[in-house]
Amino acid sequence: MNPESSLRPARSLPDSARRLVIYTMYDRRGDVEPYVMHALTGLRPHAQRLVVVVNGSLSDSARTRLESVCDEIVVRPNTGLDIGAQRDALQQLGGGLAAFDELLLTNDTWYGPLDDFDALFARMAAQPVHFWGMTAHAAASPHPLTGSGSVAYHLQSYWIAVRREMFTTADWAAYWSGLGAVRGYQDAVLRHESRFTGHFRALGYIGVAAFDTDRYATDNASLWAPIQLIDDGCPVLKRRVLFHSPLALNSHAVVGRWVIERLLAAGYPARALWHDLARNVQPKVLNTTAALLDVLPLTDAGTYDTARPLRVVVIAHIFYEEMTDEILDRADRLPGDYDLLVTTATPQKADRIREIIAARPAAPGRVDVRIVASNDGRDQSAFLITARDVVLAGEHDVVVKLHSKKTPQDGFNIGRHFALQQFDNLLASQGYAANVLAVFQRHPEVGIVYPPAIHIGYPTLGQGWWANKPGFARLAAALGIRVPLDDSSPLAPYGSMYFARPEALAGLFAKQWRFSDFGGSDQYRDGGLAHILERMPSYAAGEAGFVTRTVLTTDYAAISQPALEFDLDQLTALVPATAEAQFDALRRVGHFGTGRARDFARMYVRSRWPNAGSRLRRLLAPVIALRRRLRR
Repeated sequence: MNPESSLRPARSLPDSARRLVIYTMYDRRGDVEPYVMHALTGLRPHAQRLVVVVNGSLSDSARTRLESVCDEIVVRPNTGLDIGAQRDALQQLGGGLAAFDELLLTNDTWYGPLDDFDALFARMAAQPVHFWGMTAHAAASPHPLTGSGSVAYHLQSYWIAVRREMFTTADWAAYWSGLGAVRGYQDAVLRHESRFTGHFRALGYIGVAAFDTDRYATDNASLWAPIQLIDDGCPVLKRRVLFHSPLALNSHAVVGRWVIERLLAAGYPARALWHDLARNVQPKVLNTTAALLDVLPLTDAGTYDTARPLRVVVIAHIFYEEMTDEILDRADRLPGDYDLLVTTATPQKADRIREIIAARPAAPGRVDVRIVASNDGRDQSAFLITARDVVLAGEHDVVVKLHSKKTPQDGFNIGRHFALQQFDNLLASQGYAANVLAVFQRHPEVGIVYPPAIHIGYPTLGQGWWANKPGFARLAAALGIRVPLDDSSPLAPYGSMYFARPEALAGLFAKQWRFSDFGGSDQYRDGGLAHILERMPSYAAGEAGFVTRTVLTTDYAAISQPALEFDLDQLTALVPATAEAQFDALRRVGHFGTGRARDFARMYVRSRWPNAGSRLRRLLAPVIALRRRLRR
């Protein structure tokens, strides 16, 4: 900071001060999320003029909603991130800025207000400053973005308020005209966010943070000390806390579930929070950061409210009719009555299933046994085609999807464990089944519940996409599902059994499926439609605004956790200590392949010369293209 003698005169804001708010946003659907509406509603009483700048597109319905809370909407191409949007808005306003006493530049990267902004604006208006921010980043070395050099102390650019004594000067105009093109997140940080504070302080302007770094034992309290900020009265929470790398959050002991609990306890609307997270965060990342796993007891915990029972239908595809009793024994553990729809492959199987149901001592509510026109696609096609009318009828609150799982190709032990991992963690006992249903009563944001990924007997972790991701991306786009895809493995009901709200599955039924879509029995493999659809439910639920929760019995958690811990312990024993460093090292060397000599040679080159491969590919591109033409 400059010596006192070099500082420019600054003043506090009078009660009659006029404030201009420029709020920038981007939505991949051209929509406006409820959390954005909540933020703008909170800002409205403090803005004589509120301008929303939309990067990208804006639907008519979204425009109508925005018009109810702002004075002007500017829609521009999605270039330059929020910095480019702010610069365009400032250029359009031109001399009109002088009509205001304070300018607030903010964006859609935070949740708030937790209560209202009254106390914040009153406190900061009393301070004689030229500019102020919500939070700041402390000086740090190395630079957290580039990994080298250092970063100076700076106010974080998601919330910067500037007084007239600064934004009407030539210094202000020169800063924005000299900013240059902002081509990505790194440009935005290096050219603007980390530079803005030091630049104007060096010119003698006074800038402070409402919640400064010296109150927190971290360089970035907005990310690493969110609960302390909330407790100190900060009215906003950075959204990134709930979708940042779980490895980094783990290294800093930031527990997303606790952050969410504190956020909601402070009065933030749950629907606005969960709707955004479900639609715009990778499902596995959200499941991890928000700790959306319930370890449920086998006995009834008293959480299921029998006074308002859920209407349940069990939809079971039974190919192996000898498993009918086992499946219905499980279904009978559900509290109260349930309807039953069974799909099967042949008339003979259907007759045998009907006989078994009729001989049971207690029958479900309505019972329907249907023969599929084809078993191509197995339980996936049976559910999406033969059970379509039942799922979409609007007569049930929860669908329980089951099937006669044997997995004989993997051997008896592995196949039976997989089946038990599914059945036991969904319908282990009467008390447990009630506890699972109670999840839907307690959490209106939950759309689908199933066991975590199978990892005993199967190399699912880190490999869960297998050959399905390209086809998944194409199908999701065709179905209008724009939830971002997980990287290494999707959050998915491997085994394809789950409890779900019908409305959370609506996206799967956006297409009128045909059995011919699934190909023959040889297409029931990775890359085939059935395996792609097995990975789709959580993404469909997310698009509809519902989150996924995973569930385990206490017994299975005792089996799963030590196995996971041992696997991770062995995997990371020979790499650096922290999770971030471990996986950074592994990413640098790349895929191990099959462990041949040439695989290790490639790993060595990638580790020592990380950019050599891409440069070599560019140099060899003409040769490779010629070789392909000659082959054709």
